[in-house]
Amino acid sequence: MEGARLVAAVRRSDAEAVTAALEAGADPDAVTDDGLPVLCLAVAAYDAAVAEALVEGGADPDRRLPDGTTPLVRAVEGGSLATARAVLGREPRLRLPEAERERLLSLARSRYERGAEAELRSRAGASGSARRSSVRDDECGRVSELTLGGLTVREGYGAILTDLEWAFRVLTPVDELVTRAVTRHDPEHVDWTSALWTLGNRRSRETWSAVTAHRHAPDPERRLFVLDVLRCHLLFTSGWRNSYEKETTELLVAWAADGEGDPGVLAELLRVLAETGHRESGAVGLRYAGHPDPRVRAQAPDLLFGRDAPAPPSGAAVRTALLALAGDEDPGVRAAVCRALVVAHEAGSGLTDAVVGLLRDPVAEVRARAAEAAASGSDRAGAITDALAALLDEDDFDTRLDAAHGLLRRDDPRTGEAIERLGPLSRPGYEHDHRLFALWGWKSEREDRSAAE
Repeated sequence: MEGARLVAAVRRSDAEAVTAALEAGADPDAVTDDGLPVLCLAVAAYDAAVAEALVEGGADPDRRLPDGTTPLVRAVEGGSLATARAVLGREPRLRLPEAERERLLSLARSRYERGAEAELRSRAGASGSARRSSVRDDECGRVSELTLGGLTVREGYGAILTDLEWAFRVLTPVDELVTRAVTRHDPEHVDWTSALWTLGNRRSRETWSAVTAHRHAPDPERRLFVLDVLRCHLLFTSGWRNSYEKETTELLVAWAADGEGDPGVLAELLRVLAETGHRESGAVGLRYAGHPDPRVRAQAPDLLFGRDAPAPPSGAAVRTALLALAGDEDPGVRAAVCRALVVAHEAGSGLTDAVVGLLRDPVAEVRARAAEAAASGSDRAGAITDALAALLDEDDFDTRLDAAHGLLRRDDPRTGEAIERLGPLSRPGYEHDHRLFALWGWKSEREDRSAAE
């Protein structure tokens, strides 16, 4: 009974039901009609969640199958990083003998070097073009899925090799990991995200120096990858003896000072630098506020007057730069400056007209960003309040919501009308929204007061 429940849950991709069946006593190695354990069914379906539930529930990933493989071998052959991770399980270096570890590494390496399509042609015994599609493999990365002759593989062998090496404590040369990361030319590919995760966890001085040396590489994708690794070092500093936070921030400032020729890389460099709150952030923001590429200009506001920016280098210079950005020809730049402009205005920079201009911008996205920034501000200037009220007819619900919330925070008499124009305050996806909660409280309080009278 429980075995049938388990098989049915695996087939319909219900990880919770799989766990429930296992807790009720189902055999985690129950077999399907073809004589294979249910774990192989999950592997073939690229169902990482179900595979993880089975392994956590006691399924044997190393069980020898009639064809000489194991569920783990099949997961590696399938090319899905998420599935391979799920089946690999905990402490595989302690669980697997050295010969089996070498077998898995060799398998992943050969598949990576040969290529997914060549492997698929060999297994399918078919010619012609494989059907290729991009699929989400896990919460962080995507991968190409190839189908030919009724067989399917995913192109994540580089990521699987990287994960296996780290799991088995094989310290792959940094240059090789960087090459794997950029080969697909896609920062969202699992080959990139796996290399990033691994190098983010390797905290030796040698690794840090080898990674940062690639900031001088002629290939801009390598420089982008360096920035991704540096962000990891900045984000995940807690609990690490070697976080390199100071070294990383100083390197970012030096990099910006030296100049970066690729606008896309430069924009990313400034974005990461803005998150550090470095004392030189404002000076860097002023330097690049007039850059010819809008992607770069869009990063300047957070350096000048962002949430993490220190005191700006010169109030007058910053004001001039913010005004120029607020009037930029590119709507993406105008949208990016909204929050910084409101913060600067609230600090006493007298930028009311510029804030109102953004609230009345001809581009909806700019108005939305301006409403979000201005609504949470404390400025009660009539011009800003009136500009918020004018947004109550916007098509975008979030813009209308910000406008209504901004009126409430300013005790504006139009708050009740704004709530009515919003429509129902119970909306899917907004159950924990602080703006709706505040509006709901305002409305309930007045209804209760009216009832008491």
